[in-house]
Amino acid sequence: MAAADELAFHEFEEASNLLAETPDAATASGSDQLTPQGHVAVVVDSGGSYGAEEEAEESDRTALLQEEKQQPGFWTFGYYQSFFDVDTSQVLDRIRGSLLPRPGHNFVRHHLRNRPDLYGPFWICATLAFVLAVTGNLTLVLAQRRDPSIHYSPQFHKVTVAGVTIYCYVWLVPLALWGFLRWRKGVRERMGPYTFLETVCVYGYSLFVFIPTVVLWLIPVPWLQWLFGALALALSAATLVFTLWPVVREDTRLVAAVLLSTVVLLHALLAVGCKFYFFRPLPLEHLAPPLQASSLPPKLLLPPTPRAKAT
Repeated sequence: MAAADELAFHEFEEASNLLAETPDAATASGSDQLTPQGHVAVVVDSGGSYGAEEEAEESDRTALLQEEKQQPGFWTFGYYQSFFDVDTSQVLDRIRGSLLPRPGHNFVRHHLRNRPDLYGPFWICATLAFVLAVTGNLTLVLAQRRDPSIHYSPQFHKVTVAGVTIYCYVWLVPLALWGFLRWRKGVRERMGPYTFLETVCVYGYSLFVFIPTVVLWLIPVPWLQWLFGALALALSAATLVFTLWPVVREDTRLVAAVLLSTVVLLHALLAVGCKFYFFRPLPLEHLAPPLQASSLPPKLLLPPTPRAKAT
């Protein structure tokens, strides 16, 4: 034990002597220090240059991230290109979220995650408009096969009507809703309204459930058609209500109830309007004209000719 203590003190004495002979050794780098063989030299300032390099790399990384985050102006094509930068897995996840709404599950927070896209809503609206027009014409074709007296002619104008109706609904209604929530922003404190693109995205994905429903409307059973329509309307409206509830619950009860009721009512008007317009009963002009009566004048009743008397 004594020999070990003497060796330990001897090492510290040699280190102190070296520091006394070379006072600049504390600021020198690790490669310039003269250390005796068998001893460990403690580098005091060798980590300064390494820390400086880390700070430089961190600043460069931060500058690169800031350049990447700079958004172009809304009048440029690059601004809107970012809203179509979405992969298939994200679109499918958002479609599943719109088909399976549940209380406490916010579509914006759980599926959009502050990254709304326009790719999904654009193609969902285009597909729904096309399916509405096609199935509306197929309804007349099937009706003609059941009843040959029905006269059918292709109705291409339904494509235009469906497209204008769907796209106007998905853009104008969210615009009005977003403007109203911005106006009522002063009443709420915990959560502000969603952005306009987030609102459009929610409305676009909420319409996906109507695509298979419109195809099922080809079944010529009225009560079954209304059942499918009611189920689709319930799922789609539930997605909107569960998403808007965290925003409007901080407002007064009257305003929240009126706003959510208006949202559901407009959604129901869209579904019922499409049902009556594209799948309405055949108007009279599509029925085959009835057989016209003969235009010949009726036979005149002539008096009987007297018979010649036999002589």
